[in-house]
Amino acid sequence: MSTHTQAVAKPHPIRKGILTVVLNFICIVFSLTCIFPIVWMIYSSLKEKRVFNADIVGLPKNPTLVNYIRILGNSDYHLGESMMNSVRTTAISIVLIVAFSFVVGYILARVRFKLNRPLYVMFLMGMLIPIHSLLVPIYVVFKKCGISDQWYTLLLPYVSFALPMGIFLVEGYVKSIPVSLEEAAAIDGSGFSYTLWHIILPICKPILVTVAIIQVFGCWNEFSFALVLMKNVHLQTVPLALTQFKGQFASDYPKQMAAMLITMSPIVVLYFVFSKQIIKGMVAGAVKG
Repeated sequence: MSTHTQAVAKPHPIRKGILTVVLNFICIVFSLTCIFPIVWMIYSSLKEKRVFNADIVGLPKNPTLVNYIRILGNSDYHLGESMMNSVRTTAISIVLIVAFSFVVGYILARVRFKLNRPLYVMFLMGMLIPIHSLLVPIYVVFKKCGISDQWYTLLLPYVSFALPMGIFLVEGYVKSIPVSLEEAAAIDGSGFSYTLWHIILPICKPILVTVAIIQVFGCWNEFSFALVLMKNVHLQTVPLALTQFKGQFASDYPKQMAAMLITMSPIVVLYFVFSKQIIKGMVAGAVKG
């Protein structure tokens, strides 16, 4: 009995080359559409208002830092104070979100008790609720309890609404860790607390980094709750501070772009400093989470 082998047809070199060029061209165009707005914002912030209005897209002929000087030199804008408020709120929120997500996610993944699944489903349902639909109820409750317009006001909604996703990611990641690792630690005399904080926590570092990354951008850029719950100018966060550069009938766009670049700088620096950890965390979260 003779066997016949069918040769696999290879793609024609010219067609393969054309396809590669087309795909690369699409990727380049897509990348430019993402990069150009940032570049445009940078060089537009170096224009004066009249120059910007005369030529919105063109490069500045006489670049100037006058917008940055006016913003940083004018205490009425409270931009530095707003950035400090955002840094404090974001930092504390991230610490609480990561800590609670890790502990609760581990317990739901490892400890078996009667309310294990109902609690897990309850946290999952928290991701299905549109958070902005709760703006009015939260405002009323905070107002009645006297906890609005405080330095800690935004911590409560930020942490509460971030926990469902954090717990979901950590719970899935902990399930991928072999139970035999904890059993071996228990045989060696390791207690629950030592196992949790010295063995499981380092292993969960990638997914915790992922949770922190997602929530850093969310807390830093959050606008709705800050607008509703914070009326004190000295307690406002960065998104609220940027609204003062927009007038009722006209806006100073170059000054507004300069303010946006100033407020973006901490997040950009944070990204470049921890870029390797961010990439590892994202990859680990996508694979195991």
